[in-house]
Amino acid sequence: MLIWIGRLGAGLLVLVLLAVLAMALAPRFLDRIYYRGPASDHFDGERFFNPGERPSGDRRGFSFFRFLRFAFGMDRAPWPKRVPVAQAVPPSRVEGQDMRATWIGHATVLVQTQGLNILTDPVWSERASPFGFMGPKRVADAGVAFGDLPKIDVVLLSHNHYDHLDLATLERLWKRDRPLIVTPLGNDTILRTRGIEAVARDWGERVAIRPGIEVIVERVHHWGSRWGADRDRALWGGLTVTLPGGNLFFAGDTGWGDGSWTLGVAANGPHRLALIPIGAYLPRELMRGSHVGPDEAVAIFRAIGAERALGIHWGTFQLSEEGIEAPAAILAEEIGSAGFAADRFRTMAPGGVWEVPRLGT
Repeated sequence: MLIWIGRLGAGLLVLVLLAVLAMALAPRFLDRIYYRGPASDHFDGERFFNPGERPSGDRRGFSFFRFLRFAFGMDRAPWPKRVPVAQAVPPSRVEGQDMRATWIGHATVLVQTQGLNILTDPVWSERASPFGFMGPKRVADAGVAFGDLPKIDVVLLSHNHYDHLDLATLERLWKRDRPLIVTPLGNDTILRTRGIEAVARDWGERVAIRPGIEVIVERVHHWGSRWGADRDRALWGGLTVTLPGGNLFFAGDTGWGDGSWTLGVAANGPHRLALIPIGAYLPRELMRGSHVGPDEAVAIFRAIGAERALGIHWGTFQLSEEGIEAPAAILAEEIGSAGFAADRFRTMAPGGVWEVPRLGT
C-alpha cells in the first residue's frame, strides 16, 4: 500500500513538473498574433486587457496549489455522464416582431425574429477542447440537431475560448449558409485559418445588417486564449443586435469586474431579451474575474435594464466545481430575492423554446 501511495505521489509530482515546464516553454511555439493596431484604453499594442486591470489579467489572490486542486477536479460536485435532451425543430423563419429563442446548450442560442435567424457562439462538437480525445465533454446533446437548423443569417461570436469558438462547427455553418459572423478584434484571424470570413470590430463599433438592424460589439469583463501563450491576443466582448421590437443582448462570457461595462450595454437598450451567463463560477477565487455567478447575473440584468433574460453557460460542459443544476436553482432564488417575477429571468433545458413577450407586456 505504501509503495502504491509513493508511486501515485511521484506520478502527480511528474505531472506538476510537466505542467510547469509546458507553461515555461509555451511562449516559444504556441504564441500567436491575431491583431495589430494602435494602443488604446484596453489594448497595450500587444495584448488586450480589461480597463482598470493589469494587462494579461489580474491574478491577485491566485494560488497555484488551489489551481491544481481545480485542475485535477478534487473539489468538483458530481455530474451525470449524460442527461436526456428533447431536441427542438425550429421553424425556417419567424417574421415581424415575434421573437423565438431556443436554448441549444451552453452559450449557443438560436434567436429568430424579423425574418432573421441569429445564432450565438455555435458549438456542436462533443468536446470544448483543442483535442477530440480529452477536455470537457458534453453531458447534454445539442438542443437542436445540426441538420435541423434553419439557414443561419447572423452569428454572434463573443471570444476565442473553445467552449465558445468551435472551429469545426463554424466551418460547417460557413460552408452551408455563409452567415454574417460578427466578432471582437482578432478572432477573425483564427477563423481565416479554416477559410471562414468574419467581420471583426472593437468595443462600441457597429456592423449594419439592414436598415434599422445592426450589431454592436460591447465591452464586457473577460479574457481570451486558445493555447495559453496567446492570452489576450484577441479581444472578447458581448454583442447587441438592435431590433425594431426591442434589442437582443448576448453577454458571451463575463465577470462582473467593477460593473462599469454595464453602462455601455444599458445605453444601447431597450433590451427585449438578454442572454446572460450563470454557470462556471466556482471556485470564486479563480472564476470571479471571468465568470459571474447567478447573483451577479441578476445584478447585470438589473444594471442593463433588460425586459427579460435567459440564463446560459451552464448544464452542458462541466467547467467548474458547482453541481449541474446549481446555477438554475440559485438563479431562481436570486430573482425572487431581488423582487423580479420568475418569468423575467428564466432558464430552460437544452431544446427549450421561449416565445419572448414583446416589450412592455
